[in-house]
Amino acid sequence: MMRAAVITISDKGYQGVRKDASGPLLAEQLGRIAEVVERVLVADEPAMISEALIRLAEQVDLVITTGGTGLAPRDQTPEATLAVIDRPVPGISELLRAQGTLKTPMASLSRGVAGLRGRCLIINLPGSLRAVAEGMETLLPILPHAVQMAQGIDLEHHQQEGDVAHP
Repeated sequence: MMRAAVITISDKGYQGVRKDASGPLLAEQLGRIAEVVERVLVADEPAMISEALIRLAEQVDLVITTGGTGLAPRDQTPEATLAVIDRPVPGISELLRAQGTLKTPMASLSRGVAGLRGRCLIINLPGSLRAVAEGMETLLPILPHAVQMAQGIDLEHHQQEGDVAHP
């Protein structure tokens, strides 16, 4: 079973002013396909976000963040993520925005990114409960395959004769 971690990025949550609701929901949804080994709450500070991503990427196969992907000046999750990933996986964030905009045009305002740090897949989700629920609905079917690919697990048996392997 894949090992995963959840990071909530929220100034108010970190200060104890607001209860973290999106992190527990994300962990619950992710728990359907992975062992969630850690949940972390950090402020909207690029250094804190990057440090948490680096530390967790060394321990798990998958890190999903919630929060800090919008247009507000303090929303720095995508920048902190881009600073620590080795290879971007733009198709995941494109899929999340495309599926999200089918339900609300506001989904197009998310600047979330996805990428690999070593063999760990990192994905940013917005901080709202609705965005987490809808984002996980989109991600759950593809995450096991994506993590296997990132881990270098031989997926040849999934291909039929004549299929071309996708990068």
